[in-house]
Amino acid sequence: MKPKVIVYKKMDEKVLNFIRETCEVIYFEKLHSDVYPTFLEELKDADALLGSGLKVDEDLLDHAPHLKIVCNTSVGYDNLDMGELSKRNIIATNTPDVLNDTVADTIFGLLLATARRMPELDQFVKNGEWKETLKEEHFGVDVHHKTLGIIGMGGVGSAIAKRAHFGFDMDILYYGRSRKKEEEGTYNAIYCSLEELLQKSDFVCLMTPLTPQTEGLMGKREFELMKQSAIFINGSRGKTVDEEALINALRAEEILGAGLDVFAQEPVSPDSPLLSMKNVVTLPHIGSATAETRLKMAMLGAENLVAGLKGETPPNLIKGSIGVK
Repeated sequence: MKPKVIVYKKMDEKVLNFIRETCEVIYFEKLHSDVYPTFLEELKDADALLGSGLKVDEDLLDHAPHLKIVCNTSVGYDNLDMGELSKRNIIATNTPDVLNDTVADTIFGLLLATARRMPELDQFVKNGEWKETLKEEHFGVDVHHKTLGIIGMGGVGSAIAKRAHFGFDMDILYYGRSRKKEEEGTYNAIYCSLEELLQKSDFVCLMTPLTPQTEGLMGKREFELMKQSAIFINGSRGKTVDEEALINALRAEEILGAGLDVFAQEPVSPDSPLLSMKNVVTLPHIGSATAETRLKMAMLGAENLVAGLKGETPPNLIKGSIGVK
């Protein structure tokens, strides 16, 4: 009998057919209230889960006594209760690296758009307000030859540093859990404390995963340490930032502006003060959102899944996950 796999996110037929070669697939293009009872029923004898964003915790796992592997089609895995999965001997995987360049393109584009006020001035033109030579009040700030501070020099952080160093002659500061000798040699990146990074950077780019240690990492004190002329970019997770502290820092002009691809609540509330601030550029969490990259992520997730069910080591075991049973 083939192992039973539940796919709970929209997937390309190529991915589904790859899994179907070795597994029985139960496919939910989207989980909503109408199908959720059926989903829970199918969980009772499922061997694997594939998708992203679903909260996989004690309550959900109680409905899945035969589960062997949970595969996220994302690099982030804050939706997974790793302690509970390990306790139940369930393997967990994600899809890092395959999205590094795409996300780095997005985040550097967000940095440029914020610095040069592109969305604001696009609307300025479309509203018919461009009637004379642009005034100084609409000027942006240069990006080239400035200092970029990257908090979290993982795969995406490194790809951002590459663009900044080779494309814009920027000086790179970084802070994280460990030194990155390759980035230091290739991009002249300098490892420093978080405080020093915040005080010296013209652009602060937050790229850490969401963990108990990084939740609320950027708060009132951190924004106060930044230059008044500095711009904050968040491409990590919304909850790594105290949003109220960010809003207050922007209102008090403690920092120049912010570019955000993520929010504490997603979709962001229409009432959020961030949406009415001209010096804030907002995106709907589009970091890896290209057709090419999402297909690669889904296929990598499927490869992780099939390998794990075969008793092989999946290519992308999450740190802290159990080994193959």
